[in-house]
Amino acid sequence: MIISMILAMDENQGIGRGNMLPWHLPEDLKRFKNITMGHHLIMGRITFQSIGKPLSGRVNIIVTRNPNFKADGCLVTQSLEEALGTAQAKGETEVFIIGGGEIYTQAISLTDRIYLTLVHTVSKADVFFHELDETDWIIIFSQYHPPDENNQYPTTFKILEKPRGSK
Repeated sequence: MIISMILAMDENQGIGRGNMLPWHLPEDLKRFKNITMGHHLIMGRITFQSIGKPLSGRVNIIVTRNPNFKADGCLVTQSLEEALGTAQAKGETEVFIIGGGEIYTQAISLTDRIYLTLVHTVSKADVFFHELDETDWIIIFSQYHPPDENNQYPTTFKILEKPRGSK
């Protein structure tokens, strides 16, 4: 099973503000949906609560330390390892870590692939991504998108993979 992360971050590696994305970029949201549809998504409880509902067409797995936490339409686990095991046991071929900051930090050493949206701005973020050294990864895809009437900031969509044998 491929373990992938999908995230958007600004030029200072900011990924969130007040438990929300610091921007609204419809093109990035469309990309997120297209890439993750039909797969298992792993997220922390705060990320799930900021979304407010399960994302349709995908198996939503929430990681929380709270043994009493329940969410209709979602699987709830108490660790990242349990969440990954659940996805693998259900035959998943590529699982997606979708945040937040703590889950990304726990998962970075296990990750095979990163679907990254680099937002060309500096936001007033209060949550940041784990230090990403792109020299540790092979960029297999990169595409720049200028701002337009629906997307305020320019972005670069990238796909990064770990070199074989480096996990």
